[in-house]
Amino acid sequence: QVRLVESGGGLVQAGGSLRLSCAASVRLFTFAVMGWYRQAPGKQRELVATITNGGSTSYADSVKGRFTISRDNAKNTVYLQMNSLKPEDTAVYYCYLGGSPGAYWGQGTQVTVSS
Repeated sequence: QVRLVESGGGLVQAGGSLRLSCAASVRLFTFAVMGWYRQAPGKQRELVATITNGGSTSYADSVKGRFTISRDNAKNTVYLQMNSLKPEDTAVYYCYLGGSPGAYWGQGTQVTVSS
């Protein structure tokens, strides 16, 4: 059974930084794509960033230049480094793994950015 455990969320002032972690109970290389999504109150879940097994990354326009996604296959962990945070980044952030084994989501971690 695939289990994803997110950590690193919290309360931060605008302009600050946070690093989210997503620890998987399986080997990351079994999944083609890993990513982070977020959902703000009253809004749909949206893609934040993805990284493939080949190392290709993509980002939502709203976070380009501020967020960086990375992974550590040895630790089966995906990271999201978030810098220059803005109040509009406030949301629950979800880790995602997708590929031939299926699609899996973490339970989410709250990020709150105060102005």
